[in-house]
Amino acid sequence: MAEKTPSQARADRRGVVSWALWDWGSSAFHAIILTFVFSVYLTKAVAPDPDSGSAALGVGLTIAGVFIALLAPVTGQRGDAGGRRKRWLAVHTGIVVAAMAALFFVRNTPAYLTLGVVLISAASVFAEFAQVNYNALLLRVSTPRTIGKVSGFGWGMGYFGGLVALTVVLFAFVQPKVGLFGVTSQDGLNIRVVALFCALWFGLFALPVLFFVPEPPASAGASRAGFFASYGVLARRVAGMWRSERRTVWFLIASAVYRDGLAAIFTFGGVVAAGTFGFSSSEVVIFAIGANLTAGLGAVFGGRLDDRLGPKTIIAGSLAALVVLGGCLVVLPGKATFWVCGLALAAFVGPAQSASRTFLARIVAPEREGEAFGLYATTGRAVSFLGPLAFSGFLALFGTQRAGMAGIVLVLVAGLLALLPVRAPEGAK
Repeated sequence: MAEKTPSQARADRRGVVSWALWDWGSSAFHAIILTFVFSVYLTKAVAPDPDSGSAALGVGLTIAGVFIALLAPVTGQRGDAGGRRKRWLAVHTGIVVAAMAALFFVRNTPAYLTLGVVLISAASVFAEFAQVNYNALLLRVSTPRTIGKVSGFGWGMGYFGGLVALTVVLFAFVQPKVGLFGVTSQDGLNIRVVALFCALWFGLFALPVLFFVPEPPASAGASRAGFFASYGVLARRVAGMWRSERRTVWFLIASAVYRDGLAAIFTFGGVVAAGTFGFSSSEVVIFAIGANLTAGLGAVFGGRLDDRLGPKTIIAGSLAALVVLGGCLVVLPGKATFWVCGLALAAFVGPAQSASRTFLARIVAPEREGEAFGLYATTGRAVSFLGPLAFSGFLALFGTQRAGMAGIVLVLVAGLLALLPVRAPEGAK
């Protein structure tokens, strides 16, 4: 990573906080719309039955994943060439906000299922595009000495923002018979209003990054190609990376594997807690809150260690700890085991995610951040079947959820082994 001028390298607290607030705001979509509240409403209250609703949502998100894999690198590359990453961040964020607001019109009857699936799927596509441009701004608000701390702070803000937004939503709209502003559950109004709240939440907290974070310069010597011609530019860049930046290619591959294992931990954690360790529904919710808190704290603390020890050390150490803790969950019984090991697992997920972002930011060619993080998104999507396949496959083979957890552990082991040969960024251990 090229050294910055003194003025560029000066830590700007306002810029850092403004950048991290975008993560705080975007968590409303990921935690509330996509995971805990609106997707549940869509599959249980809008769809004719949960199975058909889940199937429809699964198809929609699968199609969205294909669009992300095909388009993310090109959107990032075009942002680099034009020097308009903030403009595209604003456009993509605005589309996500508009899609969430439009979810207000999804009433709790099957006729609105398609509308709900299309809006959520579209929002997930543009949220990923926005994330590409957001990640590319990391180098604008950090220095080589602070990049780990800043990335960890941003990732932690995402976890904490999701918890605050979720708490507000639960107590203001979801749980009360008569919620804030007299909202009730008739026609699904309480959940539809939640969509408006999430749109407002994300829109407001996305504004500071647009005003207080400097726009990165365009790629030196880059010419603006047409959309389809951009794929040719991208192909030549990837070929060039293979010849002269092979470390970047290997890191993208390795991180795609272990990042899918990290995602699987949160995806199937609640399922294992209820099915194997006997957690009630309320206990699962309480555990989820605790897991997000520990993951956020872990991300912040791990980010500080990142600047001292280097991102590879943090990633490898976190993955090794996750393998050991996951192994304990495979063989040890009792709720206490899941509480201790499960919360510890969450504490190591955050640092691994944050350090992955800084690893790539440290090795990417100057002014190619958008393209690199676009490829980061694409490689992640390309192997996003690994975690679910390992869990379901081992469960089918051995008939227990513990075996499914063992499958996820093996994915983490594979990612760790793929990472070890990758040379650490210069100036980091």
